[in-house]
Amino acid sequence: MAQPVTPYNDTEEKKTQVARMFDNIAPRYDFLNHLFSLGIDHLWRRKAVMTLARHFAQKNSNAPQRVLDVATGTGDFAVSAAKRLPAAQIVGYDLSEGMLEVGRVKMTKLGLSNRVQMQQGDAEHMPFESASFDAITVAFGIRNFQDLRAGLGEMHRVLTPGGLGLILEFSKPTAFPIKQVFHLYFRFIMPTIGRWVSKDAAAYTYLPESVAAFPEGQAMHAIMSGVGFDSCRIHRLTGGIASLYEVRKADAQKADARKASPAE
Repeated sequence: MAQPVTPYNDTEEKKTQVARMFDNIAPRYDFLNHLFSLGIDHLWRRKAVMTLARHFAQKNSNAPQRVLDVATGTGDFAVSAAKRLPAAQIVGYDLSEGMLEVGRVKMTKLGLSNRVQMQQGDAEHMPFESASFDAITVAFGIRNFQDLRAGLGEMHRVLTPGGLGLILEFSKPTAFPIKQVFHLYFRFIMPTIGRWVSKDAAAYTYLPESVAAFPEGQAMHAIMSGVGFDSCRIHRLTGGIASLYEVRKADAQKADARKASPAE
């Protein structure tokens, strides 16, 4: 089995290195994130949030909308979801206490502290009860999981039957000239600027390496199906620079029908 891509390549496990890396870059993270994406990340998040809003609209229910934003970082996606879904209660969950502290300040400034709870913890061992969230989101954080299947399995566990999962992550474009420009930008320009601004030489070298190693498309589809998700739609964004995975947990009626059907 191949060694996982890690930020610092030392003896600590990947999740410990990832938490340390984000603690280091937390003060400059939002600035660099929006700078490097040239603002396109706002469009990607907007598409994901609109998909989330449609999900709740289709349910046509007055029940509370409980959303878990895994690997929330400083809470950008949680903020977008809170603004679009005024009835939602959101938990932003992340390994890095440094990122969460920046996020808590952000929630206070935006008047969202009563609706967005920022909580520290490991995505592979979540403290939440099973079937306790109506939707789960992850924006550009799932490739940082130490054990991808374990993290996805936990997401499936805490999602309600019929619930929606949205995973937004970088992918690798294949069409000319986006492929060539993306490679040049990710491999050379971004790490250089990131090193100058963040003062963490490893963080923005780790980014392209982790994207290159991460499974995408049908490979990611197979992993999500393997942990129990019922369906998966893949939306390629901006020429394949990013992908939005839309997955669902089988509703109770469908799950019962599967249990009752004879094994093939």
